[in-house]
Amino acid sequence: MEYAIVDIETTGGYASGSSITEIAILIHNGKAIIDRYQTLINPQVPIPIYIQTLTGITDDMVYDSPDFEQVAEQIYKTLEGRVFVAHNVNFDYSFIKHHLERAGYAFNAQKLCTVRLARKIKPGLRSYSLGKLCDALNIPLTDRHRAEGDAQATAILFSCLLEWDTKGHITAMLSKKSKEQQLPPNLPHKDFDKLPHCPGVYYFKDQTGKVVYVGKAKDIRKRVFSHFTGHNPKPQRQHFLRSIYSIHYEPCGTELMALLLEAVEIKRLWPAFNKAIKRQEPKFALYSYEDQNGYLHLEVGNHRKGLDNIHTFNLKTEALNLLFKMIRDFELHPDLCGFKSTGFEVGVKDQEIGIVRLPPIEYNDRVQNAIEHLHLTMHSFIILDKGRNEDEQSCIWVENGCSYGFGYIEQYSDIKSVTDAKESINRYPATHYIMQLIYNYAERFPEKVLSF
Repeated sequence: MEYAIVDIETTGGYASGSSITEIAILIHNGKAIIDRYQTLINPQVPIPIYIQTLTGITDDMVYDSPDFEQVAEQIYKTLEGRVFVAHNVNFDYSFIKHHLERAGYAFNAQKLCTVRLARKIKPGLRSYSLGKLCDALNIPLTDRHRAEGDAQATAILFSCLLEWDTKGHITAMLSKKSKEQQLPPNLPHKDFDKLPHCPGVYYFKDQTGKVVYVGKAKDIRKRVFSHFTGHNPKPQRQHFLRSIYSIHYEPCGTELMALLLEAVEIKRLWPAFNKAIKRQEPKFALYSYEDQNGYLHLEVGNHRKGLDNIHTFNLKTEALNLLFKMIRDFELHPDLCGFKSTGFEVGVKDQEIGIVRLPPIEYNDRVQNAIEHLHLTMHSFIILDKGRNEDEQSCIWVENGCSYGFGYIEQYSDIKSVTDAKESINRYPATHYIMQLIYNYAERFPEKVLSF
């Protein structure tokens, strides 16, 4: 077996938006370096000043160098049939794979990461960056942040790891069944090994222990691993993978319980890499306010965070239909609900209601009654479903159309008292997204709904 030890310098941190400026490939036969390839590469774009400062590679240095397509065939032939080895292998591999495929070469190779190998074979070191490892292990490192210098140091490190690997870690990593190389470079394999095959919520944490991503899953172990498969060259994925240092998880009884906990935790923690669920807010809301004459108005408007509302909606038509009904049922004045009374669709006429003659106190009573009736007529129910084990069941509590909380109760609890169920679950703040999840589930599985 031969290994291709690779290091590259680039114009940026992600493959799809950055170019390679230098590449070094050292061929190692398991005992020593037997061949090498190195070249500067013209990236066809200006090299950022901070990259020039870091690497020492300037625009003038690469001006007469070949572009990647000109050397793609040589790079492909040098790598073909060999194990791809690098320090933080997924970074270098993502660049090489992306740019080879753009040049017309389909590239796939077995990978070995010297970061992950060093963590296994030499555990307990303070840092596993290439520079710190070389200092700790007395490995010479010259021309730092140049491809050939870093590749040479990585090759010496790899030779040492081959010699020190008395437990067969390298063979295990190269096994087809091994998922080791797909994992982020800073994530210990034991964190992945402990993940269960059950519904739940998982938390990715950075080096300081701060949660950077929260996700839900039907199967925690499978879902977590899916984050690490493929070779997405976009910057978000590269930053995401480099940020993961540990995983924590919370098992849940059902996928719905996992969805609810995920929504609550994202709102509580606001992790850096969660995007989609942060945007799942209602678009419209029903508001009330008092005018200068003391009359209460009801009006549909755009939903605004931090502004108290009576009810929220996804569609404006839903909000208007509800407001029409409140006008009819409680004889509210269209002019005080955001509509002109002349020719109003519901056919309410000023003289029939006599609004103009009602003082603010009497009219406002009608508005308050309409609001109270709306809240009282909203459904109150419990959803009972599977628990995390055979001795419990999950319980989701909705009171007057608003989520009160959710949690777990004993499997054979006799829920005769509403108070008993309330005391057994955790109180969580309701959001429009959470209520959508609950109502959709209640519609699909009416047999799991207990109304009261």
